[in-house]
Amino acid sequence: MHYKRQQVKEIQSLLGSPPSRMIFVTGPRQAGKTTLVLQALADIPPSNREYIPIDEPGQGTLPAFPGQTGSPQGPLAETVDTLLGEPGANWIRSLWEKAREQARRLENGFVLVFDEIQQIPDWSPTVKGLWDRDRINGTRLHVILLGSAPLLMQKGMAKESMTGRYITVHVPHWSFTEMREAFGFSLEQYLYFGGYPGGASYIHQQSQWRKFIADAIIEPNIERDILAMEQIKNPALLKLLFELGVECSGQIMSYTKMLGELRGKGHTTTLIRYLDLLSKSNLVTGLQKYSNAPHLRKHSSPKLNVLNTAFIPLLSDYTFEEAQADRSFWGRLVESAVGAHLHNTQNPSSKLYYWREKDYEVDFVLKRGPKLIAVEVKSGRKRSYPPGLRKIKTRFEDVVPVLVGANGMSLSKFLSIPARDLPEGL
Repeated sequence: MHYKRQQVKEIQSLLGSPPSRMIFVTGPRQAGKTTLVLQALADIPPSNREYIPIDEPGQGTLPAFPGQTGSPQGPLAETVDTLLGEPGANWIRSLWEKAREQARRLENGFVLVFDEIQQIPDWSPTVKGLWDRDRINGTRLHVILLGSAPLLMQKGMAKESMTGRYITVHVPHWSFTEMREAFGFSLEQYLYFGGYPGGASYIHQQSQWRKFIADAIIEPNIERDILAMEQIKNPALLKLLFELGVECSGQIMSYTKMLGELRGKGHTTTLIRYLDLLSKSNLVTGLQKYSNAPHLRKHSSPKLNVLNTAFIPLLSDYTFEEAQADRSFWGRLVESAVGAHLHNTQNPSSKLYYWREKDYEVDFVLKRGPKLIAVEVKSGRKRSYPPGLRKIKTRFEDVVPVLVGANGMSLSKFLSIPARDLPEGL
């Protein structure tokens, strides 16, 4: 793929400075993390970098970079090939020491990439010790860590010993603009098929597309990533909650009602924790109700929202053509796409909510510093100004109302503006 996401330049900029922190590339499965890291390294001479795919330790080589000529063998290839047994702490140390030798020998230093690092048990203490030694010695060695299991990666990087030793490059789900520019997606195709580049080649073979989403995304996320976390005592409940979140995306639902829909399995505290895990896995989130009182937000009923609209058609029997013909179903896709876009493209310091007071409701409220951006989605033909937007302006100061669809901002334009860039004077 020749299309380059903005994170490529971000990684290249970090590699252009002396190494002060490790680079932690995180994001959903199938978001193209490995591809963009390889793109970021493509202009670095082969002698100055090595890519180690831990899920294929026997390879020990760098796969062909985009535009690379000659042998794909990296300078550490022979070392990797001679290491025996399952990758572990000693395996990391041996490769790291060889990378140090290269970094000391070469004027421009060295870049060492570990892909699928989460597959090595308790990897973070080893990496922490090696990194600290390099900082003491001033070794010009850049280290990039990435993996396909976002929860396990976060768990390793969140350990206290890693604090202050890494910078995060977050790779979110692909936006409408990216899917349009890279694969020629129309707005309708993006709403239905979502933002997974790996599924783009299957959109005209819908059975193959469904198989890709199920086998490459949902199954490994739930069956492997989340269940690999400790204390998942009720895997069946986790799967049912995911399906409920997809089926009811766009709905405000109390945890009591969820338990009813889930046939009374589990407890409220379990649902809260499992929904948080689904959100951290970039699958489904539960938005809190906005209020000036933090305790009221915490105890509010969540509004469910998928973080990639591909999940909604997957769990339905609708074809692409049937989905467009059903205005109610299509309206749910539209609102879910707006919610996912706001969630996936907001600043880390921002927070996304919904708002409701008696009969008044606003679909989404983005809190960005002292400002509130209230977003209402209208996928139908009614052109009257939503009463919820009028009401919220009387309740809170510094509210910027945004109407998407109908006589407001077009959906395609809205989905082309990252939430972090939404102007405050709309």
